[in-house]
Amino acid sequence: MDPALRVTLNFHPDRLLHGKPILDAMAEGGVYHSQFVTGTSNGGLTAHPGGDRWRWESRIFDGAYDEATAHERPVYGALNFRRKPVGGAPRFGSAHFRLTAQTLTRSTFCYPDSFLEPSDFGVAARMGLIELACADRQDELDDYIEAQVHASVQLPCDVEALVLDPCYRGTRVEDAALRLGCPVEWHPGFRLAVEELRRHPDYRGQEYVDLGMQIAVDGMLDPRIIGDSARAGLYDPQAVKKVWHYLARFGALWKATDRSVAPARTEEAVLDGLR
Repeated sequence: MDPALRVTLNFHPDRLLHGKPILDAMAEGGVYHSQFVTGTSNGGLTAHPGGDRWRWESRIFDGAYDEATAHERPVYGALNFRRKPVGGAPRFGSAHFRLTAQTLTRSTFCYPDSFLEPSDFGVAARMGLIELACADRQDELDDYIEAQVHASVQLPCDVEALVLDPCYRGTRVEDAALRLGCPVEWHPGFRLAVEELRRHPDYRGQEYVDLGMQIAVDGMLDPRIIGDSARAGLYDPQAVKKVWHYLARFGALWKATDRSVAPARTEEAVLDGLR
């Protein structure tokens, strides 16, 4: 695998973790925890003994984590093989930690997402998943290679940067980010007008279009507006998540001219490696 590629951990930087702002909780511990520890997720909530996440890990890792404590389990991210400025899997949040090159050697990968019970896996030294993902035309939010990072992810030493949406400049989120001990960067951002939102009722459903229009401020959605609604607790968290999907899918302020991967090697070299 091209050593310049990075694993990213996408998440929402303005959510609460057991009543505390998530970045404040991270700053106190200096560690990025898995769903088994936090009990929270931007996907499904199945990380418990006998749950789907536990079962998937048991299958993928041949029972290696069956008796492990919550703190010993891997954390989940994505291989940013398309080099997106918003991280490898923006469906899980507007911010991302970009991990160091050293974490690649203790990461495993699968395609597609583990909840789909995949049969194709890889590691940095044996990586055929990029070719599979490039040949499989997915929706923008499903276009990622899942990564499982093993051993503790320590923020000061395992993170190259925390990359935030510009809507958080000058906010408590930026203040908290600066206390993490890792560099803070900014990506181009997400912003969606309700006029564009109305054009896609079939993407997640008319009820989520209606909710997005309800929580929009001055006819616009951005991650901060959605985060404020999520923390207010006035709406079903799963419904707010679907509104985020609309923003992530249709509100990216960067637009790739094509979705191909910038090649690190010639096509002939890639094919030789696969042989």
